[in-house]
Amino acid sequence: MALLPLILLLIVAGSMVYCALVLYAAQHYLSRKPETLGSPVPVSILKPLAGKDEGLEGNLRSFFEQDYPDFELLFAVRRTDDPAVPVVEALRRQYPRISSRLIVTGEPPYPNAKVFSLRHMIEAAQNELLVMSDSDVRVTPEMLRVIAAEFQDSRLGLATCPYRAAPGRSLWSRLEAVGMNTEFLSGILVARIVEGMRFAVGPTIAARRAAIDAIGGIERVKDYLAEDFVLGRLVHDSGWGVGLSSYVIEHRIGSQPFGDNMRHRLRWARSTRRSRPSGYAGQLFTNPLPLALILTAVSPSWWPVLAATAGLRALAAWAAAWLVLKDKLTARQWWLLPVQDILSFFFWIAGFFGNTIVWRGRTYYLRSDGRFILVR
Repeated sequence: MALLPLILLLIVAGSMVYCALVLYAAQHYLSRKPETLGSPVPVSILKPLAGKDEGLEGNLRSFFEQDYPDFELLFAVRRTDDPAVPVVEALRRQYPRISSRLIVTGEPPYPNAKVFSLRHMIEAAQNELLVMSDSDVRVTPEMLRVIAAEFQDSRLGLATCPYRAAPGRSLWSRLEAVGMNTEFLSGILVARIVEGMRFAVGPTIAARRAAIDAIGGIERVKDYLAEDFVLGRLVHDSGWGVGLSSYVIEHRIGSQPFGDNMRHRLRWARSTRRSRPSGYAGQLFTNPLPLALILTAVSPSWWPVLAATAGLRALAAWAAAWLVLKDKLTARQWWLLPVQDILSFFFWIAGFFGNTIVWRGRTYYLRSDGRFILVR
């Protein structure tokens, strides 16, 4: 056998092992017994806002409608003329019995504006248990009950909520959602069983104030683009437990045109590479279908490997998207999966090149340690 086909075959075999790990990791995650809530503790929900996202009113309303006896809602914007302000004020009038507050922070003095907003809200928050959630998140009324029950474990300092991406009407957003609900979640589930939760990801993170204080405050991650990942790592290193919550949120990614979606994906890839370089290189094995296609193109006689790989990839996607997330999109439009896998592979390669990103109309330079600075 020629050297190149042999190398490709070994890589594809590694990818097939990874798919098997996804199946095991999904079952391991689902095997946990749900915690029963005893005495509810008060919770502060922190919502950093910037502009009016698609579906913003419905997203925020879902937090006002929590079936929980004691919680407050804090919102933060940079300026009083932010388009999100009227939406927040209207909801506060509709739910006068819910303790809520809108904070105007001013312009951030450091790169990560979200961290600046969180700092102001943490300072104003009344409670020990904090739920930090982005504006594009929608939840069901039982969210706080599930999270509060999990934090009855006194060792738990921070928990990431896995998320089910809900796309807008565009093809590009549907492709991205399929990728998030299969490939991205699979990586989290496998990391959880291989090395444990030493990181945090995603649009909703719950944490004890004591755990945030233990790392020197939320400003410790003010210079990082992937502040969620770094926050989880710092909390873990400080001695607190980090977990993956059993509560699945809905992450509404909206409809982006082709150009915006591509820039968003490239930003994500470059950020991941800088946050976890070795892990990013290891993502080679999380692309089984493109790798098997390359192997078959080089050596057509190995087509049975392609068929076996496609089957394993489909099973792994089903385990993550349906068993864990109950994602109807991937079940209904399964034919998007191979298209998304190939597109994702190209973005993974592109992520190795370039050190700048465009975020909210501004250009930033990514340093090798994951920090970023404003260029223009």
